[in-house]
Amino acid sequence: MARYTGPVCKLCRREGMKLYLKGTRCYDDNKCAFKQRPYPPGQHGHRRVKLTDYGIRLREKQKLKRHYGLLEKQFKNLFYKAERMKGVTGVNFLILLERRLDNVVYRASFASSRRQARQLVNHAHFLVNGRKVNIPSFLVSVGDVITVREKSKNIQPIQEAISLGREVPSWLEVDYDKLECKVISMPTREHITLPVNEQYIVELYSK
Repeated sequence: MARYTGPVCKLCRREGMKLYLKGTRCYDDNKCAFKQRPYPPGQHGHRRVKLTDYGIRLREKQKLKRHYGLLEKQFKNLFYKAERMKGVTGVNFLILLERRLDNVVYRASFASSRRQARQLVNHAHFLVNGRKVNIPSFLVSVGDVITVREKSKNIQPIQEAISLGREVPSWLEVDYDKLECKVISMPTREHITLPVNEQYIVELYSK
């Protein structure tokens, strides 16, 4: 399966914000590359470049794509699915991104980054409604229960992620004693705190 294998700290610097792509390292300002060098990578990173209208929309798309750890084809296919749904396309798109199983595992604090969550799901460490699911793009629905498999409950990545004590969004209900997460409602636009203008992405793909 195709995935990005390059240096992820450069992605945060390129987008001008912390995307939390490197797990526990991102929560330590002394180790965070973006905190130490908060400017774009490369020889001319210090230069201030005025973006065109297209450039602004492209940067919004790249920021969102990298935040959720998707490649272009996956990202675009999900956008087209949102476009076919009733309602506002941009909001539908964000909600579909939030409903991905790898994102839910991250949001429930069972992984320290979405990248790690994707790997844990791929390695079949989670059950959805009692059944093994190893597809990161699986979309959860209201009432679904995501459980850490019995043999995986004590593995280091999951225990370290839980110890970070990150806040869980209100559309999820997590029981850390049972190591399970229940989807109690669909996420809304208000639950998505990433500073992104989804309308710019809609305009970019509509051209």
